[in-house]
Order: sequence, then C-alpha cells, then structure tokens
Amino acid sequence: MPRTARRKSESGIYHIMLRGINHQQIFEDEEDNQHFIETLSKYKEQCGYTIYAYCLMGNHLHILLKEGKEDLTLMLKRIAGSYVYWYNWKYHRSGHLFQDRFKSEAVEDDGYLLTVLRYIHQNPVKAGLCRKAERYVYSSMSEYLTKSSLVDTGFVYSLITKEQFVEFHEEENFDRCL
Repeated sequence: MPRTARRKSESGIYHIMLRGINHQQIFEDEEDNQHFIETLSKYKEQCGYTIYAYCLMGNHLHILLKEGKEDLTLMLKRIAGSYVYWYNWKYHRSGHLFQDRFKSEAVEDDGYLLTVLRYIHQNPVKAGLCRKAERYVYSSMSEYLTKSSLVDTGFVYSLITKEQFVEFHEEENFDRCL
C-alpha cells in the first residue's frame, strides 16, 4: 500500500516529529543534545528555515518551523542525515536511527501555532521530566524567557506579549498535536 502524500502547508509552517527506531534513545547524553541543536543551527543558515520551537526528548523530538529556501523534505533529510551520520560514528553503529519517515502536520493559523508551541514546550512536563517547562534544558522555552539565539521569538511575540506567553504556558491544558 503506498504512503499518503504529505499535506502541503499554505503558511509554510509545520510541526515535525522524529522518533527513534523501536523507540530507542536518540539522545544519550548532553553532547548528543548539543550536537543536534548545533545541526539545527548549521542548516538553518543553509536551508533558510525559521525555527519557532523545539524539544529534544530522549527517544523523540519536536520542531516547529517554517520552510525557507528548500522544501521541508529536503531540509529534514539534511538535518536528520547529518545527525545520524554523527551519532552512528560516535556510538560505533550503523543503520537507521529514526523510525519511518518524519511526521508532520501543517500549521495554518496563529491559534494553532500557539497551541503547538505550548504542546512542544509542555512535552517534558507531561512526561514527568520536570515540573516547569522553563526548567527543561533541551527545549526552546528558555529562549522565549531570556535571550533567543536559534529560535525566532519575534513572530510569537507579535501575536502575544511575553506575559501572555507565560500565562498561556502555565494554563492547564489537554493539547493533542500530531
């Protein structure tokens, strides 16, 4: 049975999820997390995409981004391929690291963009890894609260204030995305 075609976003904004094959860990230590963030930064320049949020969760990851110069599939191929090559070298392994192809959903309006943003940042809280999203080191939450380097916080802050952002993230929610 053939795969269904990926739905093209009119806004160019997507929520992306990659999971480790057989749910295995894809980030074993701090160096792995840092290397993936550096990979995102490296290809951000080359591919011209804009990152609104990310969260690295051990056996999976989420990214909220807007396409740039390149198509979504090519961008993710570069990012994932580069990380897998490095990971396999580091751990003396070969073969696939990610399960299937990446999952994506189009984000077409500002309300849903904010919902996905909160969902991504709340992932470690709901998984029991921390009590507050801003305490989780491997997400973009801190970039919204302090200084932004990888993430474009300006777009979100053109929609809501920083105070509204904090309140929105602290609201009890049952967000379900992807």
